[in-house]
Amino acid sequence: MSADRGDGARGGPEPASRAVTIAAVTAPFTRDLDECLAAISRLVDGARRRGVDLLVLPEGALGGYLRALPPRGDDLAPRGGPPALDPDGPEITRLAAIAGDMVVCAGYAERDGRYRYNSAVCVHGDGVLGRHRKVHQPLGESLAYEAGRSFTAFDSPLGRMGMMICYDKAFPESGRSLALAGADIIACLSAWPASRTHAADDLAADRWRHRFDLYDQVRALENQVVWVSSNQAGTFGSLRFVGNAKIVHPDGSVLASTGTGAGTAVATVDVTAALRAARSGLNHLRDRRGPSYEKQCLLAGEPYDPRRAARPAAPRPTAEHGSRPSQPAGPAH
Repeated sequence: MSADRGDGARGGPEPASRAVTIAAVTAPFTRDLDECLAAISRLVDGARRRGVDLLVLPEGALGGYLRALPPRGDDLAPRGGPPALDPDGPEITRLAAIAGDMVVCAGYAERDGRYRYNSAVCVHGDGVLGRHRKVHQPLGESLAYEAGRSFTAFDSPLGRMGMMICYDKAFPESGRSLALAGADIIACLSAWPASRTHAADDLAADRWRHRFDLYDQVRALENQVVWVSSNQAGTFGSLRFVGNAKIVHPDGSVLASTGTGAGTAVATVDVTAALRAARSGLNHLRDRRGPSYEKQCLLAGEPYDPRRAARPAAPRPTAEHGSRPSQPAGPAH
C-alpha cells in the first residue's frame, strides 16, 4: 500500500473498503515468559472466536514491565528486570505461531548485543511484519533501556500500520511521523501507570488516566487515523496501571474501551471508509503549511506538497536494527 501524503490519493488505486475487526487488550503480564505466552494464547483464542483481525497487546506483554519508575533495585541488576529477548528468538517465533492468520502486536524487552530496548513487534503467522523501539523515556526509564531512534510504518495484511510505545504518544511528532509515512492504523502499546504524586483512590478519577485517554483521542483526530491503544492492568511493584484500552475512530470518537479493569475492547471499522470520511473536508495532513512552522516541527516529516504527491514513495526500511547508540544503557539481561 503506498504512502498517503494527506490528499486522500495514493500512488495507485485506492484499496477496496474492508471491515477490520480490531481488539485492544488491558491485562496484567508478569516476568514469567511461559505464563505470558499462555495468557497471550488465551487472548488470541478468545479474539479469534470474535472474528478479530488485529489484536494489540500491552507494552511488556512478553516478560512484564519495570517494577518502579525510576527503576531501582532488581530492575537494574545485571540479570534482573524484564527478561531481554532476541528479536528473532524463539519467543517471537512462538508469538507468530500463536497469531496464525491474525495480526498481533506485543511489547517486550529486546536484547541487541550489549544493548537493551523497550520494544514492540507486530507479527502474523508468516513472521514479523514490523518493529519499534521506544523513543521517549519517562521518569528514569533510560536507566534500564536505550532509546529508539525512529518511527517506521510497515505493510500488513490489514493495510499500512505503525507502532509506538506508551510515552511516545505524548509527543505529536510520533503519530505525525507515522501518518506521513502512510500508516492508516497506529497501535500504541502501553504500561501507563496512575499518578504517584496526586494518587486517586478511584482510577477513573486519576489525572494520569485522564491524560492517557486524552492523548489517544487527540492523536487519532489530529492525524485522522484509526488508533488502537492497549495497556497493562492491575499492580506490578509500585506501579498501578490505569487500563483503558480502546479503539478510536479517525474523527476522535472512542469506538470501544475496556475501562480501568482487565478486558478486551473490540470494534469493527471499515478503515478506508473511516479515513475517507474524516479527511473529506478538513484534511489535517493535506492542509499543513510547512513554511509557517519552526524548523524543528518539520523534523517529523516533509510538509505536504501537491507537486510531489503523485510521485512514487521511496522504499522504507522495515526495522531499525543494525544501528548502534553511542552510549549503552547497561548490560542486557
